[in-house]
Amino acid sequence: MAQAVGVSPSTVSRAFARPGRVKAETAERIRQVAAEIGYRVNPLASGLQASGSSMLALLVSDVTNPFYTEIIRGAESAAAEAGYVLVLLDAQESNRMEHDSLQRSLSVVEGIVLAGSRLSDSAIRTIAKQRPLVVLNRDVAGVPGIVLDIPQGTRLAAQHLAHHGHRSFTYVSGPEASWADGMRWLCLRNAAVKLDQRVHGLGPFVPTVAGGRLAAERLVRDLPTAVVAYNDQLAIGLILGLQAHGVKVPEDVSVIGFDNIFTSKIVTPTLTTIVAPLRAQGRTAVDVLLASGTVPRLRTGRPITLPVKLVVRDSTAPARRGRLRVPPLTAGG
Repeated sequence: MAQAVGVSPSTVSRAFARPGRVKAETAERIRQVAAEIGYRVNPLASGLQASGSSMLALLVSDVTNPFYTEIIRGAESAAAEAGYVLVLLDAQESNRMEHDSLQRSLSVVEGIVLAGSRLSDSAIRTIAKQRPLVVLNRDVAGVPGIVLDIPQGTRLAAQHLAHHGHRSFTYVSGPEASWADGMRWLCLRNAAVKLDQRVHGLGPFVPTVAGGRLAAERLVRDLPTAVVAYNDQLAIGLILGLQAHGVKVPEDVSVIGFDNIFTSKIVTPTLTTIVAPLRAQGRTAVDVLLASGTVPRLRTGRPITLPVKLVVRDSTAPARRGRLRVPPLTAGG
């Protein structure tokens, strides 16, 4: 409808909900085109505009991933304090679902936070032209973003392993479309070179516990002394999968994750991981989103970088000596 008239979706909404706020000739043209194409007003959008409600959207790649829990809480609290309602969109790790959800929400929200987007940079920039937008955990030129200090996190992980005598380790990667995954692989390789270590890549894998179990099946064929996983869920799945094969963590293999989700503290052994200020990231995203319309520098500057740290728990130890032969699982094992 908006494209047919040559105006923004918000102008179309105002023409029906608050016609006094739209030029008379523009409102009349919108009504004429609406009649010609059989356009009907969305009752939800109309009601929101009439009641003065303000809505923001937060899109996550997978709502079942505990990584997003604190981001959601931080974003929701910041939105509420500013008088906004936060709408949660779940892409379910699907580019198509992410695209469709965003297109449907554009007419009813005033801004969007993308957390873990799998869309291309060009697609994200196209959406940013239609609504204020902030991207998390990704650097998209021309779009405000908030990232975690991946170089520092990977450097801390590699240094911790080097301190325990691990001269090589394996990186178990996550989704191919994840910007954070690519950055972690790149930064781990850079850190390993400086520490005279070797790092091998394995993956990609779905960033879930089930994905980690699958990675374990491949790792046991040539078992490294240490593994750094894309996220905590993969790391936990790895631990469970290795243990099912009789591999001891950390005596046989040390494991490090990313994110410090709740289950990293209760898995056995407890997980050494990179801690990220996820709730602060959610709050900062909403603050930047609401400021982006009035602070031009946020649109073109480098993304805001939040600090990370390494929390050492029980899943890492000195490197074992020699190769370890892992017997195949028996039936029912």
